[in-house]
Amino acid sequence: MPKITAGLAVGGVIATGVVGVIATGIVVNLFSTPQESNSSSSTTSSSAVNKNIPDLGGNVSLTGAGASFPAPLYQTWFQALLNRKYPNLQVNYQSIGSGAGVEQFIKGVVDFGASDVAMTDEEIKKVERGVLLLPMTATSLVLAYNLPGVQELKLPRDVYIGIFLGTIKSWNDPKIAVANPGVKLPNQPITIVHRADGSGTTGVFTRHLSAISPEWKSKVGDGKTVNWPAGIGAKGNEGVTAQIQQTQGSIGYVEYGYAQQNKLNCAALQNKAGQFVTPSERSASKTLESVQLPENLRVFITDPEGQSSYPIVTYTWILAYKKYPDAAKAKAMEAMIEYGLTEGQKVAPQLGYVPLPENVVKKVAAAADAISPDYKIAVGGANASK
Repeated sequence: MPKITAGLAVGGVIATGVVGVIATGIVVNLFSTPQESNSSSSTTSSSAVNKNIPDLGGNVSLTGAGASFPAPLYQTWFQALLNRKYPNLQVNYQSIGSGAGVEQFIKGVVDFGASDVAMTDEEIKKVERGVLLLPMTATSLVLAYNLPGVQELKLPRDVYIGIFLGTIKSWNDPKIAVANPGVKLPNQPITIVHRADGSGTTGVFTRHLSAISPEWKSKVGDGKTVNWPAGIGAKGNEGVTAQIQQTQGSIGYVEYGYAQQNKLNCAALQNKAGQFVTPSERSASKTLESVQLPENLRVFITDPEGQSSYPIVTYTWILAYKKYPDAAKAKAMEAMIEYGLTEGQKVAPQLGYVPLPENVVKKVAAAADAISPDYKIAVGGANASK
């Protein structure tokens, strides 16, 4: 597994090849202090920052695993930690998919998990140390496609259901053509690309399809894994993105940031109000405005209301234990979550993610603050001891 020395920069510069790096895992080494500059001003600035670093009790290592959906954002957060705050903290995050991440979290072999679908009551009951579901960001799930010459594409609800059911097989099908007057659609078979691994992204997508289509619900249903009626499988958002890029005539579901960074075209989808909406930070934010997050921070957004709402939007969660036997790890977990809720939110839009609404940030901070009695999460920006 490669050690990340260059990746997604906090300033918004995206390094090329990041998909390949994320696919093999993310290791960010925060043990060593940031490189010192020869200039006295840089040394002074570094010293001033280090004075404000909370004591985590020595060198601490955290291991997490799960969703590929937020992996580019998590990499950016941990890379920023290297340069800004916690020189004694190492965070190792494996992008293995939500299904496998939840399994490892339940078994207790990681310090935190990550999932695009909130854990079920049955899954939570299996965790003796208790579970905190902590939304860290949100984003859209898009239908990315590879059709040279077709820059814009509208897909009504019955059409994208038909495509993934395998009943609409060609790009020049009359149902697609009538929704796209003036667009030259090729007489070409549709190649569906779906996830091959247990995936929260699949869970979000199939839950939406089940909510809007009785036929899909009865024939396929929803879950992190389903029996797909048609298509080819690929592992992770990374794999689906790569497969779409390589396959002319293909369409698949991926997280918006992956499509954005890889310059894939995305279809405008028809929402509950009958409007065709393209994926963007703004349309995802409109969706979140229509959703009430309950006190347990677990919500499923299946078919949102609103004229401007994009129809497939989800929060993505870090899965934390309520109890950590190691006090240093408990403090480190709170420090990591605090960073994600504060500085971390500022870089989210650059990668195609939606910053959490302020009221959600406060709810998540209050829930996570119960992890350690020795650390106080301050979403206003400052750290403090309890």
